[in-house]
Amino acid sequence: MNATAEHLTQTPAANEAGGISSSELDRLFDERFDERFETKMKEREQNHTPSMTIISTKGTLDMAYPPFILASTAAALGWDVAIFFTFYGLSLLKKDLDLAISPLGNPAMPMKMPMGPEWLRKTEIKLPNLVMAGIPGFENVATTLMKKTMESKGVASIGELRELCIEAEVKLVACQMTVDLFNMEKEDFIPEINDWVGAASFLPTAQKADVSLFI
Repeated sequence: MNATAEHLTQTPAANEAGGISSSELDRLFDERFDERFETKMKEREQNHTPSMTIISTKGTLDMAYPPFILASTAAALGWDVAIFFTFYGLSLLKKDLDLAISPLGNPAMPMKMPMGPEWLRKTEIKLPNLVMAGIPGFENVATTLMKKTMESKGVASIGELRELCIEAEVKLVACQMTVDLFNMEKEDFIPEINDWVGAASFLPTAQKADVSLFI
């Protein structure tokens, strides 16, 4: 037993007789506690694996990118990641990824040409919602332009990003309530789905995560 330990195990009277006051004893206790607490916290931080949960609610082409990009990036960093696909976001788990995009009601979406001279590709085409809504097949055109833009910039497709998430062991969780609500068939979805649960089963996981996102 070292001198400090001997001091700490002595009675108050013995401590006073040995020249250590009660205040000094308290200080030694505090120092020892602070040292052990700091050491334990460092060990806990070093052994902790960051975690992230994402709730994906949208099934359009543009809104399919954020959950898969964030999830695959976090998984590449060694995080534990789970995505809960609910309502329209559940379409991102279907075998047939027939995703479209609509610029209607989305003023932040730039309309640019993915081909042609550089000045044209940099020009943002501003069209009022009334005009876009009145042009037959405009959403199909917008979807095609978006896909070509992604391809020309070397951005991975949604299918490729989803496959990256699967390879990185991102947990893909489907909302059972949405399946029942829209009379969906499980055979229409990819087999890599980890679980079919409701919100009540997923929320405890989200509560414990270091990062939780709603998209």
